[in-house]
Amino acid sequence: MMIAYTIKLLILLPIMGALIFAALWLYRKYQPALLGAQKKRSTKVLETLPLGNFAKLVVIEFEEQKILLSVTRGRVEGIATKDGAS
Repeated sequence: MMIAYTIKLLILLPIMGALIFAALWLYRKYQPALLGAQKKRSTKVLETLPLGNFAKLVVIEFEEQKILLSVTRGRVEGIATKDGAS
């Protein structure tokens, strides 16, 4: 019984290690492409500040303007804007 367990362990452990290595390699390879796609967007999330379980403040940039938003579970409200030129 112990020998069968040891054989299974010796077979499955390298397979699991190879799968973990392959997943990390794929993540590293394709992560820059995902970030590059975000840079081409006209809207960027600059910063997020959680205020509790269901609320947060979010600073986004849209057409060289910074916009402060209040985001709750069912509502998004603009609080303030700042022009990027000033």
